[in-house]
Amino acid sequence: MLKEKIYFVKKTLTFKRLWNLIKNQTSFLISNLLRKSVIWGYPPVLMIEPTNICNLKCPLCPSGNGSLKRERGYMDFEIFKKTIDEVKDKTMMLILWNQGEPFLNKQFLKMVKYASDTGLFILVSTNGNYIPDAEEIVQSGLDSLIVSLDGTTQEVYNKYRVNGNLSEVLRNAHKITNAKKKLKSKTPIVKWQFIVMKHNEHQLEDIKKLAKEIEVDQLQLKSVQIYSKEDVKNFLPNNPKYRRYKINGDNFELKYGIKNKCKRLWRQPVVNWTGEMAVCCFDKDIDYKVGNIKDSKLIDIWKGDKFNKMRQIILTDRQSIPMCRNCGEGVKLKIKEKKV
Repeated sequence: MLKEKIYFVKKTLTFKRLWNLIKNQTSFLISNLLRKSVIWGYPPVLMIEPTNICNLKCPLCPSGNGSLKRERGYMDFEIFKKTIDEVKDKTMMLILWNQGEPFLNKQFLKMVKYASDTGLFILVSTNGNYIPDAEEIVQSGLDSLIVSLDGTTQEVYNKYRVNGNLSEVLRNAHKITNAKKKLKSKTPIVKWQFIVMKHNEHQLEDIKKLAKEIEVDQLQLKSVQIYSKEDVKNFLPNNPKYRRYKINGDNFELKYGIKNKCKRLWRQPVVNWTGEMAVCCFDKDIDYKVGNIKDSKLIDIWKGDKFNKMRQIILTDRQSIPMCRNCGEGVKLKIKEKKV
């Protein structure tokens, strides 16, 4: 989306951030060339988890289906502030969610405004079932908002977004687009994300019309991530075009294979709600411990031995890491995009 890219550059680009990006990208290229972990600069993108609690029970989500083993809770604003204060001059984008519904954290919009005021580009994803005041959202400085909505009827929508209310999500999305008009704001850029699954793939034509009615800026189709052979039967679309997997009997594997490289470990770490860092968002339960920002500076963890050990494994034997065998890195997750 060209207008979002232009806006991103205008908001975030400074000499310090550009120089940090150049150093980071160079270290990634050198690492892949030498097959040896080299890391320079701060991460250009940072994911922070406001909470790992969710109001829905989505069957393929660790938070929703109850399989997440971590303690549940909400990030304290002081942990958030400490993190932002360290990275604000070097990092360009803040992804403000992980496991859980971010708007459930009562300090969430305070977090958005604090980070946005530093010039960071703020990207948020929500299930849209609980949205505070729409005008407050627009005024918070939020730049881009993904609304996950996987059906055009309540029956279809609720097969995956268990406990969700389609009408409420549509109302909330419309409130935000109307608030943008009222306040004459171009942001947040509102994107409707539709995960294509077996039970909703017949509604693909319907969503284009509905997206125009809501007046979202963009419609995104995304492939579904599955975890078991039962998921193949229950959720994988019949049309292979919408799958990220190839199927062989009861077995499934990523269409694109697993290469010994990964941009995420060089560009986008995660700070979870407790301050515990994860090497990436696919480490749902933080099985690979690297440190906590309450005890250390983010840069020390980012460049530390434990993080570099993981990078080295990625460069030489990524297949050996279980979470990497079903990861979105290097996979075409977005099936196609539609301007509406």
